[in-house]
Amino acid sequence: MKIIVVGFGKVGYVLAEQLNNEGHDLTVIDTNENRMQYAISQLDIQAIAGNGTSYLTQMEAGIKDSDLLVAVTDKDEINLLSCLIAKKAGNCHTIARVRDPGYFKEISFIKKELGLSMSINPELAAAIEMTHLIQVPSAMEIDTFARGRVNLIKFKVPDNSPILNIKVSENQLLRNCLLCVVQKKDKKIVIPDGNTVIEEGDVVSAIIPLNRIFKFFSSIGIKTRPIRNVLIVGGGTISYYLAESLIRSHIKVKIIEQKRSRCDELSELLPEAMIICGDASNRGVLDEEGIKDADAFVSLTNLDEENIMLSLYANKVSNAKVITKINKIDFEEVISDMPIGSIICPKNITAEGIIRYVRSMQNSFGSNVETLYRMMDNHVEASEFIVREESSVTGVPLMDLNLKENILICCINRNGKIITPSGKDVIQKGDSVVVVTTIIGLNDIKDIIRE
Repeated sequence: MKIIVVGFGKVGYVLAEQLNNEGHDLTVIDTNENRMQYAISQLDIQAIAGNGTSYLTQMEAGIKDSDLLVAVTDKDEINLLSCLIAKKAGNCHTIARVRDPGYFKEISFIKKELGLSMSINPELAAAIEMTHLIQVPSAMEIDTFARGRVNLIKFKVPDNSPILNIKVSENQLLRNCLLCVVQKKDKKIVIPDGNTVIEEGDVVSAIIPLNRIFKFFSSIGIKTRPIRNVLIVGGGTISYYLAESLIRSHIKVKIIEQKRSRCDELSELLPEAMIICGDASNRGVLDEEGIKDADAFVSLTNLDEENIMLSLYANKVSNAKVITKINKIDFEEVISDMPIGSIICPKNITAEGIIRYVRSMQNSFGSNVETLYRMMDNHVEASEFIVREESSVTGVPLMDLNLKENILICCINRNGKIITPSGKDVIQKGDSVVVVTTIIGLNDIKDIIRE
């Protein structure tokens, strides 16, 4: 597909890198000439220094022949105007990054009037993920499928757990869940089968029914407790969305923000939250505001380094559920070993949403990618496909399908009924199917079959 990306900041770079890796014909537009030179040298893609809201710039980028324009600058107005011009000039699909809560409350009207194919709000998406993690505090990560009916939950197996050193097929405690991915101590990724053995230090992603999560965690030695109060550092847009969501769930929220003007805004927007004007990098402020007694601690400043340090301190002095926002540091191998709790990366959430839409466009007459998550440091993909037509995968017992290696069919959603598949189950037209694999870039449900 021919795709134009307007904006080459943190989000634009990650998006361009992933789209380029998937083989698309890519052009990026940005007003910063140095960024465009970097795009050409690092990604070997076409880059144009110019304004994405300019008709002439879009024509130079080839908007007439493009399938999609994605606008992800840090200005909502530029993104929306870029998409409007693209729609008029090229009649292509358009996606806009829209962050402002004021705009997003009117997003249905904006999408209709501007002809947007999709809008994406990284801050809101990040806040929703964090809300899920706070609701299930023992989870490291939660990915949802089948419109919330299926949850893929990542957790670290505790030392001395009763599920250690026993084959999955022989482990009674694992009967009520489906293991989908296992990451070993050496970072090796395993798509498990009945002979897989869980070992000390393993990190596991499993499908667990929501009503059994707490009982399951308790049975394997993971302590669980409800979260009643949350301490948030940083008063940006993500903090607003997160606090609003938590307050609706009757959770007490305290936000520490350094800027007085922003504190005044938050006090008006969130009258039920406690807003503290102070510098959270000052240990005395954190101690005074009760970090040691917090049930959850969320670090959401604009500096990754500060977020890491704050979360390290929270982990050291409290038993809080810790969540850390990281948006630009690339040393994932180092960060993943730090005791900074669950890591949220808004730019990756944005890229996942757009990649999902792109793959769906490629298969508009076949099996669309409904949901897509990157897991285990981007080494695993969990995808939900909508089966829109009969094909080589439908009507055949799963045990008879010649599946590629490292592919696991996790569940089938059939008219709202969730099926944990056995070898005798079949995929039918109209189903949605969740697939977990180490093969990056599956575009269609038929891609799970060996050629």
